[in-house]
Parts: sequence; C-alpha cells; structure tokens
Amino acid sequence: MTGRVVVVGLGPGDPRAVSVAVVDAIARIVVRFVRTTRHPSAHLVEPAASFDDLYECSATIDEVYAGVVERLVAAAAAEGEVLYAVPGSPFVAERTVEMLRGDGRVEIDVIPSISFLDLAWGRLGIDPLDRGVQLVDGHRFAVEAAGRSGPLLVGQCDTRRVLSEMKLAVPEGPRVTVLQRLGLADEAVFEVAWDDLDRSFYPDHLTSVFVPVLEAPVAAELTRFVELVRTLRAECPWDSRQTHHSLTRHLLEETYEVLDAIAGLEGDDGFEALEEELGDLLFQVALHAQLAAEAGQFDLSDVARGIHDKLVARHPHVFGPPGQAVPNWEEQKKEEKGRSSVMDGVPASLPALLYAAKVQSKAASVGFDWNNATEAWPKIDEELGELRDAVASGPPSDRRIDDELGDVLFSVVNIARHLGLDPESSLRSATLKFRGRFVAMEELAAARGVAVDDSLWTEVKRGEGV
Repeated sequence: MTGRVVVVGLGPGDPRAVSVAVVDAIARIVVRFVRTTRHPSAHLVEPAASFDDLYECSATIDEVYAGVVERLVAAAAAEGEVLYAVPGSPFVAERTVEMLRGDGRVEIDVIPSISFLDLAWGRLGIDPLDRGVQLVDGHRFAVEAAGRSGPLLVGQCDTRRVLSEMKLAVPEGPRVTVLQRLGLADEAVFEVAWDDLDRSFYPDHLTSVFVPVLEAPVAAELTRFVELVRTLRAECPWDSRQTHHSLTRHLLEETYEVLDAIAGLEGDDGFEALEEELGDLLFQVALHAQLAAEAGQFDLSDVARGIHDKLVARHPHVFGPPGQAVPNWEEQKKEEKGRSSVMDGVPASLPALLYAAKVQSKAASVGFDWNNATEAWPKIDEELGELRDAVASGPPSDRRIDDELGDVLFSVVNIARHLGLDPESSLRSATLKFRGRFVAMEELAAARGVAVDDSLWTEVKRGEGV
C-alpha cells in the first residue's frame, strides 16, 4: 500500500443529513477531494479539489471514473492520506468507490452515510426488501437491468440522454415515478408515462426513477453481447485495428457460411451449425455498428430502431387500420428514397446469378415480365440457338459468344424465378452434389488403382440410387 483514501458520503442533499463521523473526517484530513461540486453539501468539504473537469473533457462516464481513481491513487501516494467525498452514500451506486476498493494500490477506509435510498423508500411508501426492488445505475441501465423485469430504482438519471437510452433498452414501459432533490426545499415526486420519460421534465444530478414492473425484461443476452463487442474493440489488438473496409471480406465470408449451413439443413439436423454461423454473422453486424458508434454516427440500437420503423412503414396492411391494401413496395421505396428508377439501389457487387434475379424482380414489380414459366421457356430455346450460331461462326474469343452465353444464363435465371427457385442456391447445390460425387469417384479409383473415368462416375451415381 502506498497511500490511504478515506471515502465519506455527503448524504442525499440536505447538509443536516451529513453524519458526525463524516464531519470529523473532513476536519481531520487536510488534503480533500470531492467527486463533484454539483451537490448541496459539497461546500462542507471546502477547500477541496473536484473532478468536474473530467466530466467536461471525457468522452464516456467510464473514462470519468477511471480518471478519478488515477488522480486519487496518485494523490494518496504523494500525501499519505487524502479524503474523497461523494454524493449520497459511498456504498450505494458509487462506481468510483467500487473501483478504488478493487484497485490494490491504496488502502481504503469508507465512512458510510445516509443515501437517497432512505428517502426514496419513504416517498414511494414501499418496503424494498418485501418488493424485491433492484438498484440500477442509469448510466449502465441496459447492462445492469438486463434480464430483469422489476421493480427497479434507477439512480443517476442526470441527463436526458440517460433517459433516452433507458427508453431504447425498453421500447414499451409502464408509468414510472420520478424522484428529484429528495430532502431539499424544491423536492419533486411525480409520475410520467414511459414514452414521455426523456421529454416531459428536466433531469438533474439528484434525479432517480422508480420502475414498478416491465412486461418483458431488458434483453439480457443481446445487451451482454453488445458490451462484449465494445470490450473487444477497446482491448483486443485485432478487433481494435479493424475498419469498415477491412471487415468487408469477413462479412462476405460469414454470409456464405450461413448459406452453407442453410444448405446443410435436413429435417431436424443442421440447426446447431446454422445457429453458430448466424452468431458469427451477427458479430460482424455488431462490429460495424460499434465502429459507427465510435465515429459518433449510430449504434446497434439505431440500426434496430431504423429497421423496425422501416418494416412497420412497409407493412400498413399489418400495422395500419383494417382493410389496408398490400402496398407496391418497389414504388414505395422509390418514393421514400427519391429514386428515379426501380433499379436504383440494386447492388452491382451481388453474385451474378443473384444480381440477375434481383434485376428481373425489380422489372417484374412494375409489370415488365412473362406471365408464367411456360411463356418464358421459348426464350431459352431462342438464346441457345443464338449461342450455337455464335460459336459456329466465330473464334472462342469473339465478344458475341460471351454476350450470347450471358443471355442464356439470364434466361435460365428467369425460369428459376418463375418456378420460385433461387438460381444461386440451385447452382450451389448442383455444384456441391458434383463435388461430392467426384470425391467419391476419386476414392473409388484410388482403392482400385485405376484412373477416374465415366464408368466410375456412373457407378457412383448408381450407388446413390440415381
């Protein structure tokens, strides 16, 4: 131990609530710190250095807490003993005290005090033990409330941003009780609707919120996952150096691995692999969202809210008044995004078969299409004839041959679309089938000491019952 930090609580607000033991410690210790001067009892510690500057210059509340601890450890090492005063009780919702107690570089002595909890139970008229109330830090609501349905007393609801993040974590909530400046002359206790939580009043550093019950608990697993991604970005060398561009290859690979897992589904088999591959793909989505959050653009909550609202708007026949017609989605998207063509927005980087199917679907959405597969068949015969003519009349390097081959493939995609099949998936399945048969033929040839040939190929197919 290189120093000692004596932590004292300044109570919920009223200076008269500060204990004698705290007053004695303040009088005895010359070098003093107060976490923030924004507290009605902060003047009792004067003269003291505050950490208000950290709140102004730090990007996150976690950076504030880390900065407080480092300064206190350094001061204790230099002075031998320092006093650190915190709002309320040091034992209640005081993250810096938790960090100091687990630091190991300093000795900690904590002098308890009355907290806002003592007044909150009285104003709410409840026994917290009987009701099983859980205390949650507003700045970490999504994480600390994960999996819980209430009742919850949420402390440190000091900004509208904190209240907004609570709403994002729980899209639909009950009426809640707001408790502000308990024990002071301007104390306020009132109810608000969940939707109005971040817009009906001005929160301050002495604001807490009581949530009686949530119909569904805060998403525990997703919240833990998002927190994990943040940690990896901060501490893993590989994750921390990634960019949106460097991750594109991994995003594509994980997408194809999901497709492979889907192709492997048979009855009840294969779902474990699909679950794992979907998790890998979700990690890529979360990484991109975290990168955007670090750039101050959007986070995973914004992504979820955006797609939620878009899907609701695109489905008025589901979420609108009864009797709403199914909309023309392509025309709706043109209007939403200000596009001049239904073809706008089709990614040119899609795999060729998928790109062809997508373009054909876009054309069909405005009525430019064959009525059925029967009408589309003659087009394949026509294009095959033109390909034969091109091959017969020109060298393999002739551009016309390449064009005619493309037309044949485009026509085949059209048939697949009319049959309700995904040409990309069909070709992938056929290729996998061919690969499997070829490997089996190689093994058969090796066992017999012969070369691969048509007869072995026929034998392998016969063994499959084909």
